[in-house]
Amino acid sequence: MDFDQLITFLEVVNLNSFSRAGKKLYRSQPAVSAQIQQLEHDCGAKLLDRSSKSVTLTPEGRAFLPYAEQILRLRKEALRAVADQGNGCQGVLTIGANEATCLYVLPRVFARYSQVYPDVQISIYRNFTRKIVERLEEDALDLGIVTLPVNSQKLTIQPFFRDRLMLMVPMSSPLAKMRSVPISVAAEQKLIFPKTGYTRQLLEDVFKAYRSHLQVPMELPSVEMIKSFVAAGIGVSILSESFAMDAAKAKRIKLLPIEGVELVRELGIAYNPATVSRSAKAFIEMIEKKLPAARAQKASSK
Repeated sequence: MDFDQLITFLEVVNLNSFSRAGKKLYRSQPAVSAQIQQLEHDCGAKLLDRSSKSVTLTPEGRAFLPYAEQILRLRKEALRAVADQGNGCQGVLTIGANEATCLYVLPRVFARYSQVYPDVQISIYRNFTRKIVERLEEDALDLGIVTLPVNSQKLTIQPFFRDRLMLMVPMSSPLAKMRSVPISVAAEQKLIFPKTGYTRQLLEDVFKAYRSHLQVPMELPSVEMIKSFVAAGIGVSILSESFAMDAAKAKRIKLLPIEGVELVRELGIAYNPATVSRSAKAFIEMIEKKLPAARAQKASSK
C-alpha cells in the first residue's frame, strides 16, 4: 500500500468512476484499475463494487475510507511541518478556486508568487465555493478563493475583491449605444446563461419576475464560451466585469451597467487558522500587495 494508491482510491470514490479518476490523475483507466486491484490485494478485501454503471463502496471500502483520508491528511501535515521549519517557503501549496477567478483575477498574484517563492509548487483544485469550503474544513486544501458570503465556524474569511456584474452585449446590438440598460429591457433579450455556479443562481433571482417570457437559447459551461457566443451576436449575458474586460477592451463586446438592481460578486480568501502553512500565509500577503483595491480587513465568518 502506498500514498499513490490511496490518492487514486479517493479520486475513484469521489468521482464514482475509474475513467474520470484516470483523466483527473492523468493516468489510463487500466493503470487506475491496476492500482485499485493492488490496494485491494494489500487490504485482503474488495473495496469497490464495479457491478453497476457507477462505482460504489463495499462495506469493507466504507470502513477503509476514513482511514485512507486520515493517512493522506497526516502525510500532508507532516510535509507542512517539515517545510515550515526552513527559512523560506517550500513544498506544495494547494489552492481551491474556480477557473475564471484563476484566469481573470489572480494571474499577477500567481506570477509574482512563483517568482518570489520558486520552491513552492502550486496545485489548483478547481470547483465551486461549496466544494472548496468542504475541502478546507476537511484540511484537504491550504486555502481557497471563495464567493462570499460563506458560513463556517472553522474557517477564517478575508474579503479581498469586489466585482460588478454587468450586461454583456455584442457590438452589433442596439443596446451597445446605450449607457445603461433597465432590467426589464435586459429580460427581453436572448439570454445566455452559465450552466451552474454563483452567477447562474444570481441570474435566476434577478430575472425571477420575468421568468414566464425569458428567452434562454443557450446554457454554457465556461466564461470563454459565453464571451465568444455573445461576441458572435447569439445573445447577451451578465458577467463579472473583470472576467469580460479583455473582450470589452478588444471591442468584441460592450459592458453596460444594469439599472434598478445592484449586482456584485465579492471574493474572499478562506483558510483554517489552526493549520495555515507558511506558504499559504505568504500567498495571502501577496494578494494584499498585488490587489491594492482589496478590502484587507479580516473577519471570521459566523
